[in-house]
Amino acid sequence: PKRMIVVATTGVAAINAGGVTIHSFFQLPFGPVLPGHMMHREKESEKEFPGRQFSRQKREIIRTLDLLVIDEISMVRADMLDGVDEVLRRFCDPKLPFGGVQMLMIGDLQQLPPVVKQDEWEILRNMYTTPYFFGSHALAETNYVTIELQHVYRQSDAEFIRILNEVRDQNLSARSIELLNQRFQPGYTDEANEGYVILTTHNAPAQEINRSKLQRLPGKEHVFRAVVEGNFPEQMYPTDAILSLKKGAQVMFLKNDPSPEKLYYNGRIGIVEEMDDQSVFVLCEGDADVIEVKPAVWENISYSVDEKTKEIQERVLGTFSQLPLKLAWAVTIHKSQGLTFDKVIIDARAAFAHGQVYVALSRCRSLEGIVLSSELPMRSFKSDPELIAFHYEINRRMPDDAILREAKK
Repeated sequence: PKRMIVVATTGVAAINAGGVTIHSFFQLPFGPVLPGHMMHREKESEKEFPGRQFSRQKREIIRTLDLLVIDEISMVRADMLDGVDEVLRRFCDPKLPFGGVQMLMIGDLQQLPPVVKQDEWEILRNMYTTPYFFGSHALAETNYVTIELQHVYRQSDAEFIRILNEVRDQNLSARSIELLNQRFQPGYTDEANEGYVILTTHNAPAQEINRSKLQRLPGKEHVFRAVVEGNFPEQMYPTDAILSLKKGAQVMFLKNDPSPEKLYYNGRIGIVEEMDDQSVFVLCEGDADVIEVKPAVWENISYSVDEKTKEIQERVLGTFSQLPLKLAWAVTIHKSQGLTFDKVIIDARAAFAHGQVYVALSRCRSLEGIVLSSELPMRSFKSDPELIAFHYEINRRMPDDAILREAKK
């Protein structure tokens, strides 16, 4: 029962993790965070915009904080983490990294990297050796431990897991490349093969595929509008506010089924069978019966401190209610993070950023479920020397049972 809060880099990741964005909670700028910048910014904002500095409520939350959880840590820049450190030192213990608050950072460095524009890196490169979170000066002051989760839940095929591990370790063998490229099927389309999801590198082709496929379906289009109550900013919407569907549309679930039956999960694919004003009936492959899908609710949460107990409480600022569905003939690799598919067509023609090949391949349960729309050249498996070096650091910092026992005390 620690007093804790959860933050993540993007609004959608924060909403899905039941937390708030790292920028909004710590009032970080969206550009580079320079050393001492947070303190200076507070003084300047108080002069120019009275009341913009940290509220009494937020100061109290930070002062009583035991544990800060940061989700999707691979997308957090080093300067952002130092900005968090500066705020925590200011309101907690100024002599200790992160103000003495316990930190739990969760993520997969082989997935998508932090976003750093060229002009931002020109400013930061004089202070940091790497934009990744592990370049943080505050983190370097801590004797952190790393725990690598070993159990693979999505895949069960030993050969496919071996290939994915080679991609992760940036040590892909010629044999594995050959096995992957056997999944290349020239001219293959999903027209006669329902249930395939096309993974694209960019948003525009994914939207265009979904739009054209919906238009080609016969029948009437049903429009479902989200109900937004309270404070729920548009950039944090977890799905389309206006969702257009037709009978026969391929859709993807965006939430896990909260009911005891657990009929669907985040990323499950199905076909729209029927609709009425309140519900959509979706049939998934392997199911005998349709699933009735009703609107789900996402919450935008803020934190406050109970004056009596000093416990940190969650307060719902606003809600977003919409069918937990989206059109899913095509999805961007970026949006597919965290999802699981049975059948994918990977459109690898556009240049891949580091991590995109791994994210795309690892979304699928099996190698047999993958179709490549073009062969994957060796150069598409971009290796990052900084990540290779950090991987050695991870192994060096793995705690043994004795260290964990001591830390638990």
